[in-house]
Amino acid sequence: MMEPPSAKPSFLRNILVRALLFGVVLIVLRSAYVVTTAGGSCNLGDFCFFSIPENINLVIAGAGGSGAVVNEVAKSQSAAAPKRRDPRKSKAWVRAVRFYSLVFQDLMVDAFLSPGQRTLCVGSVAGEDVFALRDIGVMDSIGIAKKASPPLVKSGKLHRLPFGDDTFDFIFSGGGHFDRFPKPADVAAELERTLKLDGFLVVHVRANDTYSFNSFLEMFKQCTLLRSLDIDGFESSMPRIREIVLRKVGDSDIHSHLIRKSKVSTGNKCSVPEYKQKLVRNAEPLIEEEPLKPWITLKRNIQNIKYLPSMVDISFKNRYVYVDVGARSYGSSIGSWFRKQYPKQNKTFEVFAIEADKTFHDEYKVKKAVTLLPYAAWVKNESLFFEINRDPDHKVEVVKGRGMGRIQPKQSSAKSDGEVVKIKGFDFAEWLKRTVSVKDFVVMKMDVEGTEFDLIPRLFKTGAICLIDEIFLECHYNRWQRCCPGERSSKYEKTYRQCLDLFNSLRQSGILVHQWW
Repeated sequence: MMEPPSAKPSFLRNILVRALLFGVVLIVLRSAYVVTTAGGSCNLGDFCFFSIPENINLVIAGAGGSGAVVNEVAKSQSAAAPKRRDPRKSKAWVRAVRFYSLVFQDLMVDAFLSPGQRTLCVGSVAGEDVFALRDIGVMDSIGIAKKASPPLVKSGKLHRLPFGDDTFDFIFSGGGHFDRFPKPADVAAELERTLKLDGFLVVHVRANDTYSFNSFLEMFKQCTLLRSLDIDGFESSMPRIREIVLRKVGDSDIHSHLIRKSKVSTGNKCSVPEYKQKLVRNAEPLIEEEPLKPWITLKRNIQNIKYLPSMVDISFKNRYVYVDVGARSYGSSIGSWFRKQYPKQNKTFEVFAIEADKTFHDEYKVKKAVTLLPYAAWVKNESLFFEINRDPDHKVEVVKGRGMGRIQPKQSSAKSDGEVVKIKGFDFAEWLKRTVSVKDFVVMKMDVEGTEFDLIPRLFKTGAICLIDEIFLECHYNRWQRCCPGERSSKYEKTYRQCLDLFNSLRQSGILVHQWW
């Protein structure tokens, strides 16, 4: 009989298999231990021999039979990502908190602020002002900005605040943030809406000049000015701050007592504030003597012009508008002068081109940033006759379609040197009153071939003149001709003295006007 094979190899094999399984189990347990305790993965250099899938969730048994779920991806990213510095631990944040604490304590002393009030900080970036309020005992305080900074500042649109009417007793906007709001008039309306009657509004602005200060006040129709003072700032970018304190008094159209009306000619339906008249006195002097070569004088005089935005801050205006009356081609003044040379303080201007000559209309169809009014600016809505170039000084331009045209209320029987076409005229003054407001910054250039002697009086009569901040006016008179030395143009009846009188009357009324050729 044959002997059965030995069982020794089988026994050894079983031992090896069990040892191998035990080793695998040990590796798994070790890996789980590294992940759960060190917050890392098998890349840590510990006892790991395999990588764990990125999206795996490890479930480790815990006390009471509950499972502890660990997301390996989140743990790895958290360990690898650099720690972001908390801005509230920076020296700048602490310095800002101290500054606002002193500001609010002074406001408490003057009874503008009290611990029991509900307060809002508008445009607060990191919540320094909110923290300062809570630190001095005004606990019901919250901030709002485009980007949230929990728990002090919530996210929201400043021109559409997520709060009901008459919500807050005290509203604050510091750091000069109000200077940079895209639509400050809309924000001002929201602040007035959410502020309680007799509530206080305190704003820190740059407002370095009288023009910007009054522009700021004009945005608030339900508030009255209580105090305005200059204080030291806490950062180099804003070393001096103007602190303005307002109180909500109702729906009446209230202006600051600092905004005084000026004396204007009898019959005018608006008056120019005194602060605007002071700007006129700082403008470049008018040219008293008639220039023999006005086309050369323009090139020289344009270097002396003191543009309004070069003298004042125009930040506190709701819109910025340029109206080119008698625009002709886009390159005549919009593209060649206004776009390139006028100081805009980084503001985006809406541009209106008023031009009756249809020769130029197709060009404006491709200018998306310009609104064309294909009519003639006039004193009322009626049909007119437009004369295309009778001025011998511009014969070359006639060929190119750049003719100098003048309008007439009715067709003249006099002989015309150019083409006469029928056009539509519109009441420019009434259009201006419907299009812009006192909250807007409005610049106008007017080149209307003698019609300025009709349009300017109409602007005064309707009060529309007060809506214009700055005017560049070309006054047309029987000037010396370039083509024919010693001869004057017969196209215009006015003299240079009459043009000078027109400029002087505008400036005496507080209108900043510049001579243009």
